[in-house]
Amino acid sequence: MDTPIRKEIVDGLIQEFGIQDFAKATIREVQLVASVSEKKSGVEFIKMEMGIPGLPAAQVGVDAQIKALQNGIAHSYPNVQGTPELKEAASQFVKAFVGVDISPEGCVPVSGSMQGTFAAFLTCSQCDPKKDTVLFIDPGFPVQKMQLQVMGIKYATFDVYDFRGEKLKDKLESYLKQGNICAIIYSNPNNPSWICLREEELKIIGELATEYDAVVMEDLAYFAMDFRKDLSVPYEPPYQATVARYTDNYLLLISGSKAFSYAGERIGVTCIGDALFRRKYEALANRYEGLAFGPVFSTRMLYALSSGTSHSAQFAMAAMLKAAVDRTYDFRKEVSAYGKRAKRLKEIFSRHNFYIVYDKDLDEPIADGFYFTIGYPGMSSGQLAHELMYYGVSAICLVTCGSHQEGLRVCTSFIEEHQYDLLEERMKIFEANNPQ
Repeated sequence: MDTPIRKEIVDGLIQEFGIQDFAKATIREVQLVASVSEKKSGVEFIKMEMGIPGLPAAQVGVDAQIKALQNGIAHSYPNVQGTPELKEAASQFVKAFVGVDISPEGCVPVSGSMQGTFAAFLTCSQCDPKKDTVLFIDPGFPVQKMQLQVMGIKYATFDVYDFRGEKLKDKLESYLKQGNICAIIYSNPNNPSWICLREEELKIIGELATEYDAVVMEDLAYFAMDFRKDLSVPYEPPYQATVARYTDNYLLLISGSKAFSYAGERIGVTCIGDALFRRKYEALANRYEGLAFGPVFSTRMLYALSSGTSHSAQFAMAAMLKAAVDRTYDFRKEVSAYGKRAKRLKEIFSRHNFYIVYDKDLDEPIADGFYFTIGYPGMSSGQLAHELMYYGVSAICLVTCGSHQEGLRVCTSFIEEHQYDLLEERMKIFEANNPQ
């Protein structure tokens, strides 16, 4: 059967843009091929490659930011360590939804979690001259590796796919015992696979981080989006799973982008555990006038990077966090739309011979959320991504996220109601053209 988009259009653009291996095509390259193919063919694309929020920004944040601007805050430099309102709100938010205590002093605003990871990588890599490598528990966010490339910091990585549960201990320790790991980073829920590390796995990570003296950077970009559990009630379990219960060597990266759909204002909070915030590393103290980890992170790294975080955006973030704690804004209810979309999309793909690549958290089916992963029997990642372009469906290959599995990352954020029927129709043709 004919494909919805003529193959010569897609193939010509891939060649024109110089993409030699579609398995390694970046998000921007996939997006470019999709948008130009759509324009040339006149056929609507179902775009699943971009991890951009697909919901309106939280109104409580918008209102607070507008009010701050109207009150004249734009004329004033922000304190690099953050406004008191945001620091207190972040501390209470972590207590309410994570169930751990972090003092307001350790809650430092950043220009999105991207800046938080950049500053944290810099700080961690300078704590001990012998520890010059960051360890990724992959798959993960590719841009974090790019940050390290920009900084000239080494990194190591392994795909957690075959190392869930107790298997994680030996695998993780095989890297840590080399003595060169300064930090461990992962996202939970995970981008791109949407796996959620269990408490027993986080306990392994935390205990090994303490034993081998490494800092754990826990990226909570998709905060509380494990929709299998009701994580919406403040100060009551179940809480967001976290390594913070099992080590003092941690920092939490909390973003405004996905949980509050506030991506455009570049606002997040890096919450550094009290013991780590106040800890003095000899190498850091010698380099930065006797300062401890937390003040180096804020008054040296962040100050050098940006002189602080957008003043008005801090008031927006503070208002959103406070409203969540006060239960006047149910952010979980808003973002649950992503889970509903994932469920419907998975059903469509599964009906037409696709399978979920990262399909379980140990013995439990994977949650429905912002992302999920798909594969097709007999096809490599690059083949599948390329083939789907002929059907007006764009997604990125897992290999670009550090995964060793053959398959694609699907993002649910931009799916519109009419596109479910469109996808069903196109995947019927795909199945007919690629019989098993």
